[in-house]
Amino acid sequence: MPKKPPPEPVIVVQDLTKTFLVGERQSRKLFVLRGINLAVHRGEILGIVGASGAGKSTLLHIMGTLDRPTSGKVLYGDVDVFAMTDDHVAQFRNQQIGFVFQFHHLLPEFTALENVAMPALITGKSLIEVRESAMGLLEQVGLSDKAESKPTQLSGGEQQRVAVARALMNSPRIVLADEPSGNLDTESAHQLHELIWKLSREGDQTFALVTHNEALARSADRIVRIQDGVIQATTNERIS
Repeated sequence: MPKKPPPEPVIVVQDLTKTFLVGERQSRKLFVLRGINLAVHRGEILGIVGASGAGKSTLLHIMGTLDRPTSGKVLYGDVDVFAMTDDHVAQFRNQQIGFVFQFHHLLPEFTALENVAMPALITGKSLIEVRESAMGLLEQVGLSDKAESKPTQLSGGEQQRVAVARALMNSPRIVLADEPSGNLDTESAHQLHELIWKLSREGDQTFALVTHNEALARSADRIVRIQDGVIQATTNERIS
């Protein structure tokens, strides 16, 4: 029987480099990324691992259009995102990319429901329009009973699950997560890992995760190991 072709790439990174000018008078170049080529496929969980300073977070930030590369391309389908103006990049980012960071970055003056709805509210929609969708996402992450709670009334694990729901608000092509369980206790981290796996398998949601957590890395479909700004190895490839 012929092998089933892999799902289409959600994002393709081509020949990506990133350098910073450092030192007195910014006279010295620091090479952080040195030619990264990478594709992330629909429904895949990609783990990005490596030592501190290897370039993992820089790669994730460029993939998420939070920073521009020195050279190279980031393609979402046929969209070359860095060929766009900054305003168009910001609009694309809000509508097409979800983010989860080590610290949840919830807005303390808003309820869980309002925090989840925020990416849609930024586009000009009203809370009335998106309330049902936001409630559905809170239900997905097991927090429908916490909709009217403020972040300070939630545990660390609950706050991070609200952040995951917020990342999904605009039905993004991909969710990029930078150490999503790095600030959680063991049990909360385990629950978050299970949630990410469930969303990928049941919702066909694509994730790219930077992590030092071995359990989270092992749950990924592929692990990309970065060292000194280049990809050293790719393991656990299970796309078929």
